[in-house]
Amino acid sequence: MSDRRSLLVLNGPNLNLLGTRKPETYGHATLADVEAQVRDAAAAHDLDVQFVQSNHEGALLDAIHAARGVHAGIVINPGAYSHTSIALPDALEAVQPMPVVEVHISNVHRREAFRHHSYVSAQADAVIIGAGVHGYTLAVEHLARLLTEG
Repeated sequence: MSDRRSLLVLNGPNLNLLGTRKPETYGHATLADVEAQVRDAAAAHDLDVQFVQSNHEGALLDAIHAARGVHAGIVINPGAYSHTSIALPDALEAVQPMPVVEVHISNVHRREAFRHHSYVSAQADAVIIGAGVHGYTLAVEHLARLLTEG
């Protein structure tokens, strides 16, 4: 078990528009709502949380690199970068053995075919798809279990 008691929660492109962009797909919860939900879930496990949202791949990469030695685990919703980025899974591989949970709010397998493959998934310990914003809470719960089990 890591002695660090902090999680990094990364949100990729367009997630800053959560609650207003395609609510029929992503729901009405805002990113601030998600952050509050995650803080509550993390606090129940005595975990702190740092949040980063960026529409820029490089900023997400920098946050992953900076997580080394600081955070015990990562929750990542890479958004559309799931399907296009090779750099994100490379960065996640570089911070192993830090556990990673990938989250997708919608069920990407019920959407366009190009969304069915995620490059990031190969570096994730778990992938939560289609649980809405509750998927973030599930991700925190899973990371807490992994960190407790060692």
